[in-house]
Amino acid sequence: MRDFAAIDFETANGSRSSVCSVGVVVVRDGVVVDSFYSLIHPRPNYYAWFCQQVHGLCDADTCDAPDFPQVWRQIAEKIKDLPLVAHNARFDEGCLRAAYQCYGMIYPEYRFYDTLAASRRTFGRTLPNHQLHTVAAQCGYILNNHHHALADAEACAAIAMMLL
Repeated sequence: MRDFAAIDFETANGSRSSVCSVGVVVVRDGVVVDSFYSLIHPRPNYYAWFCQQVHGLCDADTCDAPDFPQVWRQIAEKIKDLPLVAHNARFDEGCLRAAYQCYGMIYPEYRFYDTLAASRRTFGRTLPNHQLHTVAAQCGYILNNHHHALADAEACAAIAMMLL
């Protein structure tokens, strides 16, 4: 796969619609050509302690951030006609579908590919786990700032260029 958009969401709480940040990396002909990051005002708008511990974001970070539809309008044109790639795509696709539903938007049936599944197929039990940072390192990419949506999307893109 040489043309795709890697995507990663972080959520504010246990609701998949509560996206509070997004990172997107656009790859064309096997080269990163664009990236995008934004904070998002989550819905429902509260932060679970566990989520804050994972990504470090809180209400003060997103209280003035745009809502999902405003952010997605900026992303939609960048990813037009591209398949989406995520590490654990079930989570990220679930977030995208939930956010669309939360705002009454019509979901356009994006095609998702999963680097987690690709890692399990490719590396099997040779890795201690298939977490994003482990797989990225195996593919020669050092993930700094794990759980920052753009950093995670960059790592996912690097994995996808190796495995998909």
